[in-house]
Formats: sequence, structure tokens, C-alpha cells
Amino acid sequence: MFPGPLGGSLLGKALASNLWSLDVRDIRDHGLGKHRTVDDSPSGGGPGMVLRADVAAAAIDAVPRNERPLIYLSPRGAPLTQGRVRDLAAGPGAILFCGRFEGLDQRVIEARRIEEVSLGDFVLAGGEIAAMALIEATVRLIPGVLGQHASTEEESFAAGLLEYPHFTRPQDFEGRAIPDVLNGGNHKEISEFRQGEAERLTRERRPDLWSLYEKGLSPFEKKRR
Repeated sequence: MFPGPLGGSLLGKALASNLWSLDVRDIRDHGLGKHRTVDDSPSGGGPGMVLRADVAAAAIDAVPRNERPLIYLSPRGAPLTQGRVRDLAAGPGAILFCGRFEGLDQRVIEARRIEEVSLGDFVLAGGEIAAMALIEATVRLIPGVLGQHASTEEESFAAGLLEYPHFTRPQDFEGRAIPDVLNGGNHKEISEFRQGEAERLTRERRPDLWSLYEKGLSPFEKKRR
């Protein structure tokens, strides 16, 4: 599955240029028996299968930790935020464990002190897509990866707000014109317009973020597990 979309566009060019690196391991390399079994039925009964603690531990222990955080992509984890992504981008890298089936034996989560991270309140078939999303969000913040193609200073969540709307040519599209203030050349008025739009969108779409913003708090300064 990897690198998948991570191997395309600017991220792919940065990968080829060694601005970041990706090392993929197969948990079945540590599976048991001739079928390289990695899972078993859940204790106490129930549907599906659970990844074995001993197999998962062997796979994890085969990767040098080097002070990197060990993250398990899980729908019950702490929500991934831009703040956590910034921390990862500034750090020594990360080790990501992609789950499958009903999940991972709780004992290895505790024994290896694994951080559980969620992309949102929904369930995927496995952790690979979630891992790719986390990797892309992190890698794009590494200096040189995006080059001059984008700025990360005024994006959504950078200041605790959603990003303001963007416009470009043509001037008129199906009866909808670019707001006059953006064509006037007054940078102060443009800045005020964009700030007002960012506040409006956040207030309407993310009242949770807006409540923190009104209190002068960043949603990314909340204590993480």
C-alpha cells in the first residue's frame, strides 16, 4: 500500500530527494507458523479477529525506537491536531502501527506505551489510510518539501481558526464576482477581510474551535495523552 499517494506530486519528489524517508515493515514477517499467523479470536467471544500481542511486540521491537514516538492509528485514540502534526514534523520522526481486524491486543499497547491517535469519529478497515494522512500532514511541514508552492503560515488551524476563502481568475464566474476588497490593493483591508472571513467560517462551522479562540486559547495547547 505504501508509498501510494505519498509517492506522487511534491511529497513524492521530496521523498526521492531524501528530504524525508519511509521505511515500511510487514507484520507478517513476525507471524507464527507456516501461514505466518498474526491474529486470533477475541478473548470473551465476539466477532472478528484481534492482532496478537506477541506478534505485534516482535514487529515493534524489530524497529529501532531512536526516541521516536510509537503511534497506533485507532478510532478510539486522541484526535490528531495540527499542533500534534507540527510536533511530529519538528521531531525525530515517528513509528506508526497500522491495525487491522478488530484491533490490537490491549496488553501490547500498554507494554510498549503506544500512543493512540484518531483521524475522526469513524472507522476504517485498517490503519494504512490513516497513517498516510498523518504522514502527509506531517511531511508537508518539513522545510523544502513544498518549496514555494504553498505557505503553511495562514492555513486552517494555524492561528486556531479555519482558513479564509480563496479566489482567482476569472473575475466573474457564473454571476459570482471576486469580492471587491481583494482587487483594491489595500493590504490592510485585505487582511481585515480575510481575518473576518476566517472568524465567520470558524464560528459557523466549528463552534468548538470558536469557543477556544474567543477565550484566547489554542485548541492545540490542550494536554495530550
